[in-house]
Amino acid sequence: MEQGKILIVDDEADIREILQFNLENAGYEADCAASAEEALEILSPEHNLILLDVMMDGMSGFKMAEVVRKEKGSQIPIIFLTARSAENDLLTGFSAGGDDYIGKPFSIHEVLARVKAVIKRSAVKASVTEQDPVPINAGHLKIDVTGKMVYADGNAVLLSKKEFEILYLLALHAGRVYSREEIIAELWKDAPYVLDRTVDVHIARIRNKLGDYKKYITNRSGYGYCFSVTEQNGEEKDNI
Repeated sequence: MEQGKILIVDDEADIREILQFNLENAGYEADCAASAEEALEILSPEHNLILLDVMMDGMSGFKMAEVVRKEKGSQIPIIFLTARSAENDLLTGFSAGGDDYIGKPFSIHEVLARVKAVIKRSAVKASVTEQDPVPINAGHLKIDVTGKMVYADGNAVLLSKKEFEILYLLALHAGRVYSREEIIAELWKDAPYVLDRTVDVHIARIRNKLGDYKKYITNRSGYGYCFSVTEQNGEEKDNI
């Protein structure tokens, strides 16, 4: 039984062949592309996940992820495949819209487990969103979960997938303080190598994009982050 359609993007033919063979044996349909440019040509709404190499000739995997998120407006899950594992690289990957990160060389069993987990998590989120969308209006700040958009004073605020998810999580439970560990557990459930600093970076970018409404997201020192429309500027703690 087919479990999903996956787009494999890697400039190494042997890696593409190994991944395609094992994914198809596991019940998935797998398309392959030797470059980011080729992948963008064949990417379709039918794909459930992208396995994306970072270091390729031409457009990098990080750049392709940005194009998928910002220009195509797609929220398809992305798992990066790369030998790079420095903290800055991880943060770049997640900021570009990545959902998981697998280092090379990898175990095919690990890849299959991550693919299954990310597709399942994505399906659950889509189901919840479609069945029970909860739009949020906080003054002149509106979070449209159905359209995956945020508006401040009627103007669109462009957030990445993870930025939107963090803001929505905090706003949906306004007044509740989420620790960095809780945010990671909620939004990066099966992803490895996710550091506390990753959350800080995403929060900093969200607050920067919200402009005057950044005051709604506060850092409760020693505890975590909270969304509250009653916070005063003087009470904010920007420990990021």
